[in-house]
Amino acid sequence: MAHLFRDLSLGHSKRESTPPPLQTKPRMPPSKLTSTDLQSPLGQLASQLTDSDLRLTAYDVFLAVCRTSSSKPLSSSASASASNSDSLGYSSPSQNNNHSPNSPALQRSLTSAAASKMKKALGLKSPGSKKSPGSGPGSGEGKSKRPTTVGELMRIQMRIPETVDSRVRRALLRIGGGLVGRRIESVVLPLELLQQLKQSDFTDQQEYDAWQKRNLKVLEAGLLLHPRVSLDKSNNASQRLRQIIHAALDRPIETGKNNESMQVLRSAVMSLASRSDGSFSDSCHWADGIPLNLRLYEMLLETCFDINDETSIVEEVDELMEHIKKTWVVLGINQMLHNLCFTWVLFHRFVATGQVEMDLLYAADGQLAEVAKDAKATKDPDYSKILSSTLTSILGWAEKRLLAYHDTFDGGNIYTMQGIVSLGVSAAKILVEDVSTEYRRKRKGEVDVARNRIDTYIRSSLRTAFAQRMEKADSSRRASKNQPNPLPVLAILAKDVGELAVHETKVFSPILKGWHPLAAGVAVATLHSCYANEIKQFISGIMELTPDAVQVLRAADKLEKDLVQIAVEDAVDSEDGGKAIIREMPPYEAETAIANLVKGWIKTRLDRLKEWVDRNLQQEANQEGYAPSAVEILRIIDETLDAFFQLPIPTHPALLPDLMAGLDKCLQNYVMKAKSGCGTRNTYIPTMPALTRCEIGSKFQGVWKKKEKSQNSQKRNSQVATMNGDNSFGIPQLCVRINTFHCIRSEMDVLEKRVITHLRNCESAHVEDFSNGLSKKFELTPSACVEGVQLLSEAVAYKIVFHDLSHVLWDGLYVGEPSSSRIDPLLQELERNLLTISETVHERVRTRIITDIMKASCDGFLLVLLAGGPSRAFSRQDSQIIEDDFKALKDLFWANGDGLPADLIDKFSSTVRGVLPLFRTDSESLIERFRRVTLETYGSSARSRLPLPPTSGQWNPTEPNTLLRVLCYRNDETASKFLKKTYNLPKKL
Repeated sequence: MAHLFRDLSLGHSKRESTPPPLQTKPRMPPSKLTSTDLQSPLGQLASQLTDSDLRLTAYDVFLAVCRTSSSKPLSSSASASASNSDSLGYSSPSQNNNHSPNSPALQRSLTSAAASKMKKALGLKSPGSKKSPGSGPGSGEGKSKRPTTVGELMRIQMRIPETVDSRVRRALLRIGGGLVGRRIESVVLPLELLQQLKQSDFTDQQEYDAWQKRNLKVLEAGLLLHPRVSLDKSNNASQRLRQIIHAALDRPIETGKNNESMQVLRSAVMSLASRSDGSFSDSCHWADGIPLNLRLYEMLLETCFDINDETSIVEEVDELMEHIKKTWVVLGINQMLHNLCFTWVLFHRFVATGQVEMDLLYAADGQLAEVAKDAKATKDPDYSKILSSTLTSILGWAEKRLLAYHDTFDGGNIYTMQGIVSLGVSAAKILVEDVSTEYRRKRKGEVDVARNRIDTYIRSSLRTAFAQRMEKADSSRRASKNQPNPLPVLAILAKDVGELAVHETKVFSPILKGWHPLAAGVAVATLHSCYANEIKQFISGIMELTPDAVQVLRAADKLEKDLVQIAVEDAVDSEDGGKAIIREMPPYEAETAIANLVKGWIKTRLDRLKEWVDRNLQQEANQEGYAPSAVEILRIIDETLDAFFQLPIPTHPALLPDLMAGLDKCLQNYVMKAKSGCGTRNTYIPTMPALTRCEIGSKFQGVWKKKEKSQNSQKRNSQVATMNGDNSFGIPQLCVRINTFHCIRSEMDVLEKRVITHLRNCESAHVEDFSNGLSKKFELTPSACVEGVQLLSEAVAYKIVFHDLSHVLWDGLYVGEPSSSRIDPLLQELERNLLTISETVHERVRTRIITDIMKASCDGFLLVLLAGGPSRAFSRQDSQIIEDDFKALKDLFWANGDGLPADLIDKFSSTVRGVLPLFRTDSESLIERFRRVTLETYGSSARSRLPLPPTSGQWNPTEPNTLLRVLCYRNDETASKFLKKTYNLPKKL
């Protein structure tokens, strides 16, 4: 019989081979594939078959099935071999004349002119310059051979030496001669090979022993360890076969003969292989048990990759795959298992070749789409088990990279990320939707597998990256601890996290957004959460405002704003506008923490200031000019404002109102305490004595008056002292306090302008901060100062008139005979006090105090006339003296035009001017006017008896009590009788 393959001289081609010379030991060409940590998910064999053993066995099966691919019986090929010798065979370099079986399928010529349909379907490019199997440096010049048939291509791709190939072909020829009318799937190939080949067919004993052991191990794996049909424990054939194989492994049996040992082996093997799997075929089951069949098929599929460029699939893959599929009848493979195995082979090749050829990854992903269809179409438990194992392996590999993709991908390999994500998501979807029982219990709309997986990858990767950044920040802090003002760790971390977020959104989010519309939002939410754990722990431990604390909080606030901005921009087109993502980002409250720290700082300063006020006002010695405590408190307030605006915070305008309000209250408290105890207007006005009438015509009147004057003086002095209490504040001290209040009021404007200047220099100030004037003003202190000046001014005036000058006013003026006790002594004392006031009090408040002294003098003058007690009595003739004295009093304050303005004098002397004419009016007219006014006031109830009008203190010529008092001090009979008759008033107290 002619050789099976023939060299078709088609000229020079890309795909050439130089067959290796005959060797005593077959040598396999080395593979360039790198080792991976990927275990085959197709299953691990319980036998000790190596990858080389599996490859050789797979090649045996391939040759055997292709030998019968024309559906002709094995025996019919012998007659055709001779006639096809010229067209179907080829001569090896050794001119081996051994005949190979006729295999029309293997003889098919390879055509690579047209682009591969399979490569197109897988999205694989056709390399234009890559070397073909067998080509090398020595190829070319017409000497080297290229594979022109599928069989030759397969031999080269599987790295099978020609000696091995020839031996198998010879054996297959012999097998075909003895099995007339039977198909290849009814043959146990290793058994038949053992039957046909003997030691002399091998180059040496060692090669023969290795070949025999391999075939025995294959029988053991296919019939005993991984049988298609499960073995019964009591099966005698299995026990017998196990004993034969184990014995043969220790002591090789003689093959190639129909001896007893081979007959025993055949009996045991065929007994096991012929057991039915439930189908009605006469197939023998020796290589179709899982995982042996899958591992053998994996070896066949690996031949689709070019041995010289292991990232490329051969151009002739269509023809090659067509022949590989013919092994399905022996290996028990179907389309679903093929799709799954081919997916794994493509994926594994991508990983093993350094993950550089993306076409392989995309081809695996595309093939996975077919697997997804298969998974939905079948619930076969064996298939589901292999499916789950394969997808778990692929997903595990992908997730090992995607769960920390910041460590996996960089500028050099970022292009691979999209393919790996796609593959991982596809695998996860099949596992969840078609393998997981949990998924079936839920409605499919409730589970978005892709989005969930991407969400997991993002969160896991960002947490890992955050932990790395945190460690880096800590190292950076330790490295810079000896430098001036080193950054706190969390401030460094905030900056690094911000940069990480920007890198994420520019590099990774655009890729991941294809599966998760809010990829960037999830990323920044994760970073926000990671940093939140650190910053909240930091905030809880802050006890006081320090530069480091402020620096960290400001960095945290900036980071949060940046992260939220990214999340908002990323979610602009989402259904909920990103609300779900934003809800994952509860605020750090960094600004609130800063505000609370600053408020604590403010409170501490204000508490110290209040304590200082209390302590220093109590200890302060009397000084001239201004109170030293006021100068000091204004200095402290100024320093506090400076210190506040020097705080490294972004919220000066927001927190300024708190500080201003606190300082305002402290100053108000100072003013209130400073004026307390200084007395008021009412402190110094004496209580008016009870009403009396004059005793007319007594010859001892003058003597009595002098005596009464002495008695009344003692009473009144005692009375004034009681009203005043033991007051230690003299006029100079009160004037100093008035000056102090005026000074504080003036400084308020200066401080407010200084605050505006500080605000203009603030980085965070806005226009509205200047338009809102209330937050920059002292609201309580100015009014307290004005009120204090007013109160103390009146107190000074009435203290001078009613307390300090009581001896010349209350105890001297018009006591006894009016003509001999006129106003001159009072005017002299007033003038002296006015000089003291002018020298002591600030010019801006001087007029006010002198005006108050004039008012107090007028009140005192009227009090002497209307409530001076029994020691005073006035006739109508005394009215001129009174008017002249009052004019002298006004002249004192006018001071020839250098004193108070005339209109001011007229205004505050109007009451006295209205009352003085009553002292010229006769008693009858006064009585008549009194009656009329009383009746008008009290109505008809006053006709029978005039009521005694109460003392209001508001003197007025038309007021009943004022008229009554003029009558009480009228030194004539008419008035005295009227008062006796109407009210029975006494002449003495």
